[in-house]
Amino acid sequence: MEKEIHIINNSAKHFIEIIAKELNSEFEEENRAYCMSFPKDVGHGYIKTYDFDYGIFAYEFDCTLKKPLHFTFAKEVVQPLVILFNREEKITYSHSGSGDKTIKHLESMMACAGLSDSNSLRIPKDSPGCFFAIRIDRKTFEEKIDSFLAEMDNNLEEIFRDSNGVNALFYQGYYSLDIAKYIEEYTTTELTGFMRHVFQEGKIYEILTHYLKQYLDDTKEPDSRRILRQNTVDKIEEASTIIQEEMAVLGSILSIAKRVGLNQNTLQDGFNYLFKKSVNQYIKDVRMDKAKELMENSDLNITEITYKIGINSRSYFSKIFKEKFGISPKQYISKHRKQNQTNQSA
Repeated sequence: MEKEIHIINNSAKHFIEIIAKELNSEFEEENRAYCMSFPKDVGHGYIKTYDFDYGIFAYEFDCTLKKPLHFTFAKEVVQPLVILFNREEKITYSHSGSGDKTIKHLESMMACAGLSDSNSLRIPKDSPGCFFAIRIDRKTFEEKIDSFLAEMDNNLEEIFRDSNGVNALFYQGYYSLDIAKYIEEYTTTELTGFMRHVFQEGKIYEILTHYLKQYLDDTKEPDSRRILRQNTVDKIEEASTIIQEEMAVLGSILSIAKRVGLNQNTLQDGFNYLFKKSVNQYIKDVRMDKAKELMENSDLNITEITYKIGINSRSYFSKIFKEKFGISPKQYISKHRKQNQTNQSA
């Protein structure tokens, strides 16, 4: 049976106080940070909440539950802006303006319930629930950004001038690699006390800055977007596997991009980001490394190796092999196999 918890106040301390009371648990408090472990009859894992200046609160969930958990957030005088990053299995968010929205692995959302009576979040049972959220009281936050509002992009100005959260808002999309890195740094820091609080507050602003940049990037046409999303990594790695496994019959870069569901520009950007090289250079390096392996561990001749790695010109193969390893294929194969024979006879 689903457990429903009604949250009347979303501040870091009140949030965890209510949950701990409802689940018959205790929580620890240290330097404006609050932590509660789930009781064994509910599941395992924890919730951590953090209280920062200017109306910013952070929420860190990492748990696996024995029964679904449903949080219902009461309408507030100032409806908060919530930004959530889902790091594991899907969860469900809803308010009357948006209906039920499934937030999948590596997706993020930015939401405000507006004039809705309430909004809610559901975490399913028996699957890892791991997400990170930032809650902004825009009325309080206005003190920090008031002098910058007139300079903001119109899309952001519209969000932050709605300081009471009157307008309903829902935006969903995969989050970027930079954001994933900053969340990881936030949640794994070994700093303590004042240093921890200052470090984490800085990370909150890094996450928020990059998220707003991503939000603006998503207003562009898909082919014009330049921020690499976290889910794109899987597709880049799939393209890398295709190159390694199918180098003998490899198609064009465009055909590889289509197979993994990316446009060619995104594929190139992804390889530059992950591997620090273009797709063409990556293909060339993979082929040369495979050729070197075949020279060391097989009896194939140079022509056979050339075709096996998908190169039709022996002279071109010799040229790029020497560029990479500083020795010709003929010299390398002669030296290495002679060395093998010596080792075997010894």
